[in-house]
Amino acid sequence: MGHGGNVIDELVTDHREVENLFGKIEALPSGDRKRKIYADQATMELVRHSVAEEAYLYPAVREHVEGGGPLADKELEDHAKAEQIMKDLESCEADDPEFDRLMTSLMGEIRMHIRDEEQNLFPRLRAACPADALNELGDKVRQAKKIAPTRPHPSAPDKPPANKMLAPGAGLVDRVRDAVSGRGKMG
Repeated sequence: MGHGGNVIDELVTDHREVENLFGKIEALPSGDRKRKIYADQATMELVRHSVAEEAYLYPAVREHVEGGGPLADKELEDHAKAEQIMKDLESCEADDPEFDRLMTSLMGEIRMHIRDEEQNLFPRLRAACPADALNELGDKVRQAKKIAPTRPHPSAPDKPPANKMLAPGAGLVDRVRDAVSGRGKMG
């Protein structure tokens, strides 16, 4: 993921990619092993996306949007809920009865979060933040996603500066684990 454009365009494109993966999961029958592969791909994308939002988007919301502190805090709570579900999902195979329950819960959380960001947070940030700052944030988010973890770490810090210091190391370890295990790959 790395699409170009300002931070809002970048994150909306991420949202569409995750929704596409959710659609692939929903189109397959319960128990199909490809559902786990798509779930892993969605988790990898969601974790990178969340880390980038926590490092750059939410601090910008706090700085530029009136009432941005509580708004950012609510988004962080959403992330924490979704991250715990993803952590629980990590140990489930597609034929585990718990897989469908967790996947349904994750899709509900993420879809609600996306709707909230796109209908509430993004328009407020666009109105409050200069275009050049939004473009610069887009670049920072793209860079953050390149080094971000790909696995959920629910106990990791979600606010700067600690999250920015820990993410690259966790991201490297996660990417090595993914490469060795073949996580998120078909075949």
